Amino acid sequence: MALLYGSGLRISEALGLQRRDVPLPGAGDVLVVTGKGNKTRMVPVLQNVLALVQDYVAMCPHPLPAEGPVFVGARGGPLSARIIQLTMERLRGALGLPDSATPHALRHSFATHLLSRGGDLRAIQELLGHASLSTTQIYTGIDSERLLEVYRTAHPRA
Repeated sequence: MALLYGSGLRISEALGLQRRDVPLPGAGDVLVVTGKGNKTRMVPVLQNVLALVQDYVAMCPHPLPAEGPVFVGARGGPLSARIIQLTMERLRGALGLPDSATPHALRHSFATHLLSRGGDLRAIQELLGHASLSTTQIYTGIDSERLLEVYRTAHPRA
């Protein structure tokens, strides 16, 4: 879950990470991600999130070959998206979160939080791996208050 929110990855992108895509400790903070359309992009990841992934790799009871998936299930095979969804359902119940708190909502939150902290929409588009800026605009859900704030601070006569 930390990886989905901390880097804005799709579930399929996180589960598609190969061991070779995760840098060794101290070797950088960028993941190589294969997204939709088999397009590869570099995604920065927070150090604390990367440390969690590296801890998982170090503690995983199954062998993780360089050409194999990072995230594996109980039997050592690739982890399924459904397991991530079920885990989020359990967390929702335990924490009293609404049904809208889904793994994909973490991606939306990533984009919205970047935008609300002054992130550039075009840069967010690249981070999310969107081909179209209009898709990113849907993700960021710009509200009317944010639009007014931008207008008041950016318009020369406001």
